[in-house]
Amino acid sequence: MRLRPPWPRREPPAAPEPAGLCGPARLDKRTKNLVKRLKPGDVAVIDHLDIDRVAAETLVEKAPVAVINAAQSISGRYPNAGPAVLVDAGIPLLDAVGQAVFELQEGTQVEVDPDGVVRVDGTEVASGEWLQPEDVRKRMDAAKDNLATALEDFTLNTLSYVRRDRDLLLEGLEVPALKTRLRDRHVLVVVRGHDYKKDLSTLRGYIQEFRPALIGVDGGADALLEVGLKPDLILGDMDSVTNEALTSGAEIVVHAYPDGRAPGKERVEALGLEPLVLPGAGTSEDMAMLLAYESDCDLIVAVGSHASMVEFLDKGRPGMASTFLTRLKVGPKLVDAKGVNRLYRQGVRRSDLTFLVAAALAAMLVISLVAEPVRLVWSDLFELLQVFFNRIRSLFV
Repeated sequence: MRLRPPWPRREPPAAPEPAGLCGPARLDKRTKNLVKRLKPGDVAVIDHLDIDRVAAETLVEKAPVAVINAAQSISGRYPNAGPAVLVDAGIPLLDAVGQAVFELQEGTQVEVDPDGVVRVDGTEVASGEWLQPEDVRKRMDAAKDNLATALEDFTLNTLSYVRRDRDLLLEGLEVPALKTRLRDRHVLVVVRGHDYKKDLSTLRGYIQEFRPALIGVDGGADALLEVGLKPDLILGDMDSVTNEALTSGAEIVVHAYPDGRAPGKERVEALGLEPLVLPGAGTSEDMAMLLAYESDCDLIVAVGSHASMVEFLDKGRPGMASTFLTRLKVGPKLVDAKGVNRLYRQGVRRSDLTFLVAAALAAMLVISLVAEPVRLVWSDLFELLQVFFNRIRSLFV
């Protein structure tokens, strides 16, 4: 028996609940590619085993009428937070409908009924189970019991990748000749990850005072532009950054495969730009941190990066080892943005205090020159001082 979907709340409803959810289908097996095309009112069709928090947050921002997942949204391997983010935002989530849903054509008008059946022109295409908030909570609680097993699998698989990527830790990265100066500077590495907007907002004071070099990792460059900051450098494989960010004037470094292949380079050159190329086996996030570290920066502040165990599991095993190794190497210079928020408290800066005192003195001077009574007071005070110093001088003559 299938559960009824968690319909969005209405206060009060203007009409009876509809018989089903309708909208044009937008399909992609990579959620980060789908959100580029997704619009409010669309039906998002994904194939995302264990939906992670970041993917769910990007889907919520696009406000689809529903999300249909061909895979299991919570497999029970670990307590992934993505499904909870979706259902708590009031977006119905249809789970485990199978691969048949990807036979749909992009933009096809689909209807999903309360029993979880996906139809096109009345014909059933696929079916699944609606996940309600209480179901998600129960499954997440059950998945917490599997964390020990997930951690053991993580350790064993990471060790195998450590053997492959050990050069990240043991050998230095060959840094290209950058125009952006990173040496002896704070470097802010921005990834479009969990809580990146909140972190950037709370770091405003730190950014204004320390003026760090701003590195946007792919979509992280757009994240900087969204809050009114211009990236100094953009690094990534260029698959999730907009043309607006690429043409913002930032220096561009394309992350290439270890053998030198750089598919993202063609896209950048098509915009009339000349990028640098940085080969490496790690993720773009890792390469940005290593680039700052090898450039002898003073401090690396990471925004939206992967730090907790659940975030590592969200990221997937192939990418975890390089991130693990990178954090081992750059650890002495690396702090998470959330840590900076706790340690850094913006106070009155010396430059601001100096400006305030100078402004006050200037205002007093203007008043003295303009106001007649004040001029007379200053004149009398000056005469008294003259008399006083003349008497003092006469005592020694």
